[in-house]
Amino acid sequence: MLYGRPLAPPPAAPNMSKINLLNLTPADANATLEAFFRDRGEPAYRARQVARRLWQAPVRSFADITDLPAALRDALEQSFEIPSLLISTQQISADGTRKFLFRLADGEAIETVSIPDADRMTLCISSQAGCALQCAFCATGKMGFTRNLEAYEIAAQVRELLLLDPPIAATNIVFMGMGEPLMNWRAVDLALTILNDPAGLGIGARHITVSTVGILPGIVALGERPEQFRLAISVHAPTDELRRGLMPINTKYPLADVIEAAKSFDRRVTFEYVMLGGINDRPEDVVQLARLAQECKAFVNLIPLHPGGAGDFTPTTADGIRRFSASLRRSGISVAIRKSRGKDIAAACGQLRVERHRRRRPIAAEYDGGVEVA
Repeated sequence: MLYGRPLAPPPAAPNMSKINLLNLTPADANATLEAFFRDRGEPAYRARQVARRLWQAPVRSFADITDLPAALRDALEQSFEIPSLLISTQQISADGTRKFLFRLADGEAIETVSIPDADRMTLCISSQAGCALQCAFCATGKMGFTRNLEAYEIAAQVRELLLLDPPIAATNIVFMGMGEPLMNWRAVDLALTILNDPAGLGIGARHITVSTVGILPGIVALGERPEQFRLAISVHAPTDELRRGLMPINTKYPLADVIEAAKSFDRRVTFEYVMLGGINDRPEDVVQLARLAQECKAFVNLIPLHPGGAGDFTPTTADGIRRFSASLRRSGISVAIRKSRGKDIAAACGQLRVERHRRRRPIAAEYDGGVEVA
């Protein structure tokens, strides 16, 4: 089912004269608020009252923090902001999957998908508006790259769904929406802190997965964080020749280098492998993929090609995926077949944006984006 509304004006752009509290770590936001209230002669607990309304029990505006005196709410409004993302369209699948199109302050649009499964609620979030990588089977890649998201725009996708009635509360987060997260490392790095911090959204690190095509500096940077964030690598082909044809980034970061980075990552790595009929699902592909997974003790997640992202590709049949999976298991590889969710709402990433949002001229992006290794 589709629930839409006419495209309203985008949310107000952040005011440069005000401090965006959502673009700070929870610790920095609390310290900033403490200084603000101290200067006004207010007790320290006032800062905690406001800080918890940023992420733990979020509100849309300072006016909604009704346990504060009206004069303090007005003073906060003069100095700070807690910007919103606007849900311009949402779709609800028969299987409970929901896709949201968020409009940003500059008129750009991004997608977020919520996927219920028993007692889990997984949110698939975006890290960029569009994507520069142009993977052959990906709908997002076809729209080009516009810009990196700021940290608050990444984490606020989770926050906005908490503000719904009834709220959608995430138990798991996957950076598998629009964009390559490790090409926007500075913002993703901060967003990871907000998502994980008990004073932020409080989602356990092992329940947060960052998916990458194999941006090597970003894999190093993620591995240097002390938290147990999960890493998923979009492999999709077991040889350089095939992978270059499907994923142009393989020219800059060849498969062998990506596998070496996965071997060095001190936590279990998942290989994401979308199944393309007659392309990467042949008997020789199973053998080669098994070797790669054995090298770095990777878990393999086989992904049925979603019709919305298919382009000119044909999905591998269900029987073909099962045979491929069984062959991997016989080689000692841990493997799962991802459930295909939201087919009736074209839940392939980028489809709703293409349908509902006018295209803009793509902006070229450096492959390393904002990745900096400490």
